[in-house]
Amino acid sequence: MCIQDMKFPGKIFNCLLVLLFSGLLIPGYLSAQATEKQEIPVPVINKLVLGNDSVCFSDGNWVSDNFKINFEKSTISTIPFFLNSLYFEFKMPENLSSALNFQYFLEGFDDDWLNFTLNNIKEYTYLDEGKYIFHARYLSTAGETGEIFSWYFRIKPPVYRSKIAYFIYVIFAVLLLWAIIKARTYQFAKERYKLERIINERTEEMVKEMDKTENLLANVLPKDTADELKLKGKVAKKKYKMATVLFSDIQGFTKIAEEMNPEKLIDELDTFFYHFDLVVEKYNIEKIKTIGDAYMCAGGIPDKNRTNPIEVVLAAIEMQEYMRKLKKEAKSRGQNFWDIRIGVHTGPIIAGVVGQKKLSYDIWGDTVNTASRMESSGEAGRVNISGSTYEFVKEFFNCEYRGKMPVKYKGEIDMYFVNGIRPELSIDIKGLPNEKFRIRLQLLRLLDVEENILSKIENELPESISFHNLMHTVNVSTQVDLIGRAEGISDEEMIFVQTAALFHDSGFLDGPENYKQTSCFYAKDILPKYGYSNEQIKIVCELIMSTQMPVSPDNKLEKILCDANFAYLGRVDFIDIMKNQAKEMIYCNIVSSEKEWFKKQIGFVKDHEFYTATARVLRDVSKEEQGKKLEEII
Repeated sequence: MCIQDMKFPGKIFNCLLVLLFSGLLIPGYLSAQATEKQEIPVPVINKLVLGNDSVCFSDGNWVSDNFKINFEKSTISTIPFFLNSLYFEFKMPENLSSALNFQYFLEGFDDDWLNFTLNNIKEYTYLDEGKYIFHARYLSTAGETGEIFSWYFRIKPPVYRSKIAYFIYVIFAVLLLWAIIKARTYQFAKERYKLERIINERTEEMVKEMDKTENLLANVLPKDTADELKLKGKVAKKKYKMATVLFSDIQGFTKIAEEMNPEKLIDELDTFFYHFDLVVEKYNIEKIKTIGDAYMCAGGIPDKNRTNPIEVVLAAIEMQEYMRKLKKEAKSRGQNFWDIRIGVHTGPIIAGVVGQKKLSYDIWGDTVNTASRMESSGEAGRVNISGSTYEFVKEFFNCEYRGKMPVKYKGEIDMYFVNGIRPELSIDIKGLPNEKFRIRLQLLRLLDVEENILSKIENELPESISFHNLMHTVNVSTQVDLIGRAEGISDEEMIFVQTAALFHDSGFLDGPENYKQTSCFYAKDILPKYGYSNEQIKIVCELIMSTQMPVSPDNKLEKILCDANFAYLGRVDFIDIMKNQAKEMIYCNIVSSEKEWFKKQIGFVKDHEFYTATARVLRDVSKEEQGKKLEEII
């Protein structure tokens, strides 16, 4: 083509030159093409530096002893956050016909492959925590790429953002919250304590003031009356069938008042009136009032009792004895001292509170007037009592009959001077009551105890308690009296066992559970009001507990009480009593039917034995017959 196309020799020369160079270059060109088509190797890492100065890998050897990095693709290397700057250095390719360029790409940081470079070093600084993949490859001048070097690694979060750190933060937050709550709680407690202390101080002050008020009110009014007044704002008048009124008066007081210094007179009046107050308090007598030189009190109010005539006469004797002692001391100093007259009468009265602003507890009735007449008809230094009082106290005191004495507006009334306590009831010539006097008085008080507890049982015991009821208590008390007297026990022992009989089932007032212990609680609460000592109450409670099933009496009194408690086992109305007992047991969920209860009782009835000879004699029906009756019913 070139020779045919040539038109002049110059063109031929050019054509020859082309052919020459073509012959020379084509082989070289083909050789270069062959070189470029050689296989491009995977870049080899020569050095790895973490955190700017921590050389971990160099010349194919691990330098760091703290951790090792695995460059395998399936393994993710973990790098601490403080080493989050990475320095890569790759080996330069050797024995290659032409130079290769480097190209890098860090997934998680770079958007795409970076531009090619001849630099075999790549550095990344201050990487954030997270997962990364570092890629490196060779790039030929012809634009061909080789296989990729990849390294998977993860930058751990900083310590303050690690899971443990967050856990610590939570714990710290909880502790901080707890500390704040505790601090607030402490502050609130501190404030509350402060307020409570202020409230307690105010409360104590109020209680003290209330105590003062109540004590002042108690000095003016009886306790029950004061309680009723505080609760209702008024007090109803009460009628008492038997109360004993005492009047005392200084003989010739008008003349004494004219001759004596008023201040000294009042001081001396206050002295022996104060002693009178102590005496009436000792004998449970209610002071009514003082009018000038007159002193008035009454027994049997506000708490009714049968012993008030005896207690008032005892108080009168003690008052006269005290006045005689003062008079004797005054005479020894060469001074004159006055005598007092005391009059006592027993009968019905009405008691109540009069006044709206200035309250006064007072008594009214013919008994009050008669007691006043007894005082005015008496003699200085002596106790003058009426015939009605004498009938109540004659077994305790020696009394001198004065005959029928005229009384203004009353006609003639039997009067007696009390000369002292009977010798057999007195300790010595002073006329102080002895133990026999106390026991005889306690027997009278026992009647008041009986009235109190029987009334309580009658009014407060649930109807469902069909056996341990008022009738059972009365029966046991009656049997105790019969068996006790037949067995020859003393009056004091009779007091103990009779009191225990009255209280032994009183615990049913609060229910059947632990009723014996409750019965003792009632005894401890009620008996001190009737003059029982702690030792006496202890004996009564021991007797009550001796009736608890299974019974095992240890002494004579316990045997008497247990026999009285089971006396119904020998009575002709035994079956009726057992039916009432079965009803109660069904109510208390002890048995489900009457038949079941009777079955349980057959063995008890047949095996039971009375402990005292008297109880065995008083049995109307034998235990064998009673057992047969139960069997027939079943």
